[in-house]
Amino acid sequence: MLVDSHCHLDFNDFEEDMDDILTRAKESGVTAILDAGNNIGELPNQLKLAERYPFIYTAVGVHPHEAAAYPDITAAEFIKAADHKKIVAIGECGLDYYYDYSPRDVQKKVFAEQIKAAQETGLPLIIHTRDADDDTIALLDEYYRQKPFTGVIHCFSSSRKLAEFALSIGFYISASGIITFNKSQELREIFADVPLERLLVETDAPFLAPCPMRGRRNEPGFVRYTAEKLAQIKDIPFEKLAEITSDNFAKLFRKASDKGRFDY
Repeated sequence: MLVDSHCHLDFNDFEEDMDDILTRAKESGVTAILDAGNNIGELPNQLKLAERYPFIYTAVGVHPHEAAAYPDITAAEFIKAADHKKIVAIGECGLDYYYDYSPRDVQKKVFAEQIKAAQETGLPLIIHTRDADDDTIALLDEYYRQKPFTGVIHCFSSSRKLAEFALSIGFYISASGIITFNKSQELREIFADVPLERLLVETDAPFLAPCPMRGRRNEPGFVRYTAEKLAQIKDIPFEKLAEITSDNFAKLFRKASDKGRFDY
């Protein structure tokens, strides 16, 4: 039992062989997939996919790369969209100062509106942050003090400082294929200290395929390689790691679980 807690199956990379991809995911033990939001304008495509497959869930969000296209978007727009039963989170959202595809002030504004939406709906945030640890911490801290909310730092590749802050406010930390890369020893050391009850695994497909698939198009079934590496880091059996991370997914994304508030 595995869950790919973050990917982008609605991207056109997967149009031609979706059924084959999902068959391979099933063969790898994947029982649920979260197709994360990237651009609210593409939400209809995400919902089409999530409505077709009962084990695929989605989220509504604006990635920091896309923030410049939505400078005036409000929390109310995310809240309205999130009423759909297959939307289980707000995001992905956050700050990316590595590429700076959107002005930083606009990134902050759009991120803040999504935080407000998470506060209002009770849905978790999916956060993307790159080279922006201090500002990410500052924004999360500011709004958390006003009204607590929950979420995950997805595809975590940041500092120990950010990991410790995220854990201090009850967030989860998600491991991607990056933890399998040779150069990622420092990152593996951070994950060694993350409590088991706060861990998730993901692919971020089609990006960041884990070793030994590095260089190929990533897909949900490859989450098994990341989970195997994480189990090694945590020094527990793979089956136990898979069970824990799947349970954690259900606890965080409650709309995606029959253990939560919603009955489908």
